[in-house]
Amino acid sequence: MSDTDDPKNSDEDDYEPIAGIEEAATGTADQPDVRIGSARFLKPSKFLAALILVVGLITSLVIAAKIDVQWIEQKSTYNTFTNDAGQLAYTFKGAETIIESVVPYDESPLRKEALATLSGKPEIESQWVVETISKDGVEQKQYSLLEAKFHFGVWSLLPAIIAIGLCLVTKEALTALFSGVVVGAFMLGRFDITDAVLLPNLGSKSAASIILLYLWLLGGLMGIWSRTGAAQAFAEFMTKHFVRGPRSAKFVSWLMGVLFFQGGTISVVLVGTIVKPVADLEKVSHEELAYIVDSTASPIASVLAFNAWPVYVQAFIFVPGVTFLATEADRISFFFRSVPFSFYGIFAVLGTLLLSLGITKFSGPGIRAAHERAKTTGQLDAPGARPMNAKELQVSQVPTGYKTNVLEFFIPIILLLGIAVGTFIFMGSPKVNWAFGIALLVSVFVALIKGMRLGDVIEGIGDGLKGVVFGSVILVLAVTIGSISREVGAGSYLVALLGDKISYIALPVALQVITMIIAFSTGTSWGTYAIAFPLAMPLAWSVAQANGLENPMLFMSVCFATVLNGSVFGDQCSPISDTTILSSMTTGCDLTDHVKTQIVPASYAAGLAAILWTLTVAFFA
Repeated sequence: MSDTDDPKNSDEDDYEPIAGIEEAATGTADQPDVRIGSARFLKPSKFLAALILVVGLITSLVIAAKIDVQWIEQKSTYNTFTNDAGQLAYTFKGAETIIESVVPYDESPLRKEALATLSGKPEIESQWVVETISKDGVEQKQYSLLEAKFHFGVWSLLPAIIAIGLCLVTKEALTALFSGVVVGAFMLGRFDITDAVLLPNLGSKSAASIILLYLWLLGGLMGIWSRTGAAQAFAEFMTKHFVRGPRSAKFVSWLMGVLFFQGGTISVVLVGTIVKPVADLEKVSHEELAYIVDSTASPIASVLAFNAWPVYVQAFIFVPGVTFLATEADRISFFFRSVPFSFYGIFAVLGTLLLSLGITKFSGPGIRAAHERAKTTGQLDAPGARPMNAKELQVSQVPTGYKTNVLEFFIPIILLLGIAVGTFIFMGSPKVNWAFGIALLVSVFVALIKGMRLGDVIEGIGDGLKGVVFGSVILVLAVTIGSISREVGAGSYLVALLGDKISYIALPVALQVITMIIAFSTGTSWGTYAIAFPLAMPLAWSVAQANGLENPMLFMSVCFATVLNGSVFGDQCSPISDTTILSSMTTGCDLTDHVKTQIVPASYAAGLAAILWTLTVAFFA
């Protein structure tokens, strides 16, 4: 029987006849499709999704035609120096960059006073400027990069709202993300979606890295492990020697997340890949596992910050006249002094620890329901769930006569972790592509040496690629919509809302909320840092001085922590975030189920953090 002949795949699943108005025989009880007379009506969720999309597209066209953008100044101040060749330069992300030309700030057409009277688009997008400032009674030159950014006011949030709204309504991330991309492109007047939007983003380094790592290398490695039975052998080994049930399986997952404190996609991929076989064997629900993997990635990186985060963030937190932020070393030191105030990161990691110990009181009803379902029925996913990896990766397909050995998992994993950690220690940046590439090659060679046919090896890699291709496409679209959201000015608009009309007691939580929304809307914490820190830190210093605070450094540390942690929360909970998607993909969880179940305990942690930040400022600043 073909798919079209199978009643389960028939279009009649979408349109069901009824007598009068009653539930369709094959529809769901809560959202039936209905027919009145000869008219057919979509399920409420499908109708709502169609309405959201149509309204979004029409609104985007109106915005492009009728709404004028608001130009704003974005200033980034760097530590500059004169190199051996006598050229003015600065260092960013370890590379020396030459500053070609500099103009006085008062002459720049990109300063805020000039942009306020601008009609049309600025002639230039960025420009280096120099100002004379007084520091400790001594006048000195300060060099900054001015950039002209714009936003559409509240309409800047439209692409993210469409994508997130459709994702939650339809439980289908691919269409939701693509719809958000189209809406954002239309707002910018880019109606050739293929050439003007998709191809430039697909040709970017970020997209290429996603395709290389998460499609070819990760998919290939998981496919080989499925074909050799290595993942299953590892799960059985851990169960025999270390794991004694679901609780200890979750604790091992939590411990792995804490140990890999590099944060972001690196931690998610490493931990999710390693712990899934063990957790599946012990019947840990995919919602619980995805929450543990996701909530011990970026949160732990903001607490155990011996990673790339301080070096990246310090470039955005320079404030003229603030001595403890004067040099790069000062700013990195300030980062570590502020770590004790990373209350959200601490509570997020503690929340997953409690869950791994079997304490679900603070995990939310979604996590508790998933825990009970897996415990009583053995079902790792909710009914109707759409896991982020294919069936090919959910079972072992070992060829007849091939003898599985647990070393086929341990050797590649040891190499993978050793290379990732070793390159971070000795080179300052973990070479994850190298790590996964070598692990994949070693897995292939071992399988061939042990007698597996080349055809079986290739089929295994092919199954692995099929298993992650859907998630990889979603990742690329997530990167694209994040870029679109930043370009239409979603983050800039939200920060501009804050202004300077706020009390010092309310400022930390206001910064937390703003950065949570920015990161949730754009799906990136590091991108939010680039938007928020250059505006938030000078604002915090200004508020501290205006209120005559006795401990301005502590106040600045708290405000710094709220931006750092608010961005982590938004990134962690956003359905368009790469870490959220990868957590679902590596643990085999439905993306929407992961988002809905994770956001509750994450919100508990964020609420507790907000209370502590406010009390800290009120009593100690």
